[in-house]
Amino acid sequence: MKRFWLGLMMMLTTCSMAAPLVTVLERDGVSNEVPLLDNRFRIDHKVDKISLLFFRKPGSPAVVLVQPDGSKIYATQALRDDTLQWYDEVSFDLIVISNPTPGPWQVIGNIQPDSRVMVIGDIELKVEPLPPLIFRGETLKVTGRVTNDGEPIDVGYFREVVTLVVDFVSTNNDAYDNFGAGTQSVTEFKDDGREFDERPMDGIFTGEFKLTFPAGEWRPEFHIETPLMKRKVVAKPIIIAEPPFNYELNISESDEFDHELTIKIDNQTVKPESVIFQGKIFYPNGEEQPFTINPKERLYRTLPIKNYDWGRYSVEISAFGENINGREFMATLPIYKFEIERPIEKVPELAMPIQTVLIPEPEPEPEVNTTMVVSIIVVGNLFVLLIGWLAFRVVVQNKPIKLNIKLPFFKAKEKATEERKPEQQKPDENGSKNDKSGDILNLSMTDD
Repeated sequence: MKRFWLGLMMMLTTCSMAAPLVTVLERDGVSNEVPLLDNRFRIDHKVDKISLLFFRKPGSPAVVLVQPDGSKIYATQALRDDTLQWYDEVSFDLIVISNPTPGPWQVIGNIQPDSRVMVIGDIELKVEPLPPLIFRGETLKVTGRVTNDGEPIDVGYFREVVTLVVDFVSTNNDAYDNFGAGTQSVTEFKDDGREFDERPMDGIFTGEFKLTFPAGEWRPEFHIETPLMKRKVVAKPIIIAEPPFNYELNISESDEFDHELTIKIDNQTVKPESVIFQGKIFYPNGEEQPFTINPKERLYRTLPIKNYDWGRYSVEISAFGENINGREFMATLPIYKFEIERPIEKVPELAMPIQTVLIPEPEPEPEVNTTMVVSIIVVGNLFVLLIGWLAFRVVVQNKPIKLNIKLPFFKAKEKATEERKPEQQKPDENGSKNDKSGDILNLSMTDD
């Protein structure tokens, strides 16, 4: 049995019928839209798989489906039923049912009023080809249309379901600067009537992107994605060239004249008489100066820049013109920067030269040992105190000084004498013994 992909799409219309009608969902190859009244529809017995798309008010609960036998199908049943897929989003429900029960069905929920049913077949994305000559820095506009069995889908709510993305993939050609640059995601298609999109919700999706990535060979890829399927359109590789403009700066040596930035145009790529330059100059003192250079029939343009002394200057330039293929282009050129160095101030010369007299440096004094100096001072003080005490005892107290010191030399001599003469001497008249073999030097001092 042939498999059919059917979808139920809700969109605002001017339908004003009052009587309830039941519409049969089947593929007749002629029409892909049928009215939906009283939220009822009928599934034909030939359909073995159906996709239902219900747009409801944002934030409202998911819808409920009522089968011909009166049983209800809820979004939570998709977790345990293999024949049911349910995508519950903020503003729509996308439901896929395998082997649906033929007969009248009904949907319950806060769906958009005055709706119609659209049968979804083969969804395709058709994109206008990109121009063959593109410059880095250009702003491009690309349009695409989503078709259903080759017919445009003019359903405004459909843009909430699909996502369209534009990618540029590097071909990794080592002959170009973008070798190994990977993938650059540049924009998303929109149908909201803003920027380059002409009309909102007209089924024509518009994308705007700036080619700010490196120049080289790129392969454009356009993606369309829904919760149920993905589509990709791969275009032929294109060359993104460097902007056909060169700069030459003439710095003024005098404060009375301006600097000059000359912009040279490549007439092999663009038509010089059609080129208009517009931008802004940023001066070192924070001042900004907008400028516009009108088209002229010559291969260069001259931009005067005020001479605000030293500092950093920046120039933002946008170019508008027509290339050699007759296509109008708009490109933002890389910011041109230059810097004027700060001048070195000259020191005024003196009237008379000053003779320089070299004074020899004094020889370094030897380092003094602090510990030795302190020791000498302490010993000297003790010696002075000893001399003073002796003088006081002899002169003032009139007392002799007696020293009783036994020297080791005299002790050894006395012992040798006693060994040679063992006999004892007689005591003297004072009762003390007199040892003739040795002398004892009595150096003891009295306590008086």
